Amino acid sequence: MDIAVKGITEGQPIPEKFAFGVYNPVDHMELGNNLNPEVTWSGVPEGTKSFVVMIKDPDVPSVADDVNQEGKTVSREIPRVDFYHWLLVDVPPSVNRIEEGQVSTEVVPGGKKPWSDSLGKNGINDYTDFLAGSAELAGTYAGYDGPCPPWNDEIVHRYIFTVFALDTDRLDLGDEFRGADVEKAMEGHVLDEASVMATYTLNPDLR
Repeated sequence: MDIAVKGITEGQPIPEKFAFGVYNPVDHMELGNNLNPEVTWSGVPEGTKSFVVMIKDPDVPSVADDVNQEGKTVSREIPRVDFYHWLLVDVPPSVNRIEEGQVSTEVVPGGKKPWSDSLGKNGINDYTDFLAGSAELAGTYAGYDGPCPPWNDEIVHRYIFTVFALDTDRLDLGDEFRGADVEKAMEGHVLDEASVMATYTLNPDLR
C-alpha cells in the first residue's frame, strides 16, 4: 500500500494549519486551526473489507510533572508513551480519500463527541485525558485533533499517519473506544498498512 498526506513530507515539520497548538512567543502556545489534512491511499490488497486511519505520537512524556511548566524542561531521558490523535475505523472499502477539513476545522473546547458517518466511526483521542484538568477545555475529544506537544520538551515529536487495510468489514468496538482498543481489535486482521512520519515542536530552541 501507499499513503499520501497532502502538505506533509516524510520526516519534515507538519504545517501549523494542521496543529491543535501553535507557537506564541509570549504565551508559548495558542490554539491553532486544527484542520485534518487530506489523506489518500492506494495499492490496496485483494480481500480488503475496511480500513483504519490512525495518527499516533510515540514521543509523549510518561511523566507529566514538568510539562508546560515555567522554568522547567521535559527531559529527553523521560520514557515516552503513545498519544493517539485520530482513530477512524470501519472505513468502507470504497473510500480511499479523506478531504482536508472533512473531519476537523477548528479546536472545539470540550471536544468533538464520538460520531459515525459515511467515512466510518471516529474514536476518542488522548486529549480527553491530557485536558481533563482544564476548566476551559476538559471534555471528551473524538475524531482528529492535531499536534500540541509540550512547549518545554527537549525533543521534537514524531507523528505517524497510518492506514491499515483489514480483512473484516467492521471491528468489534463500541461507540466509545480508544487507541489501545483499536490496536487489540485489529490483531490478526491487517492485510497491509502504509505510513508517513512527520514532526512538530513548540519549543523555540528546536524550531
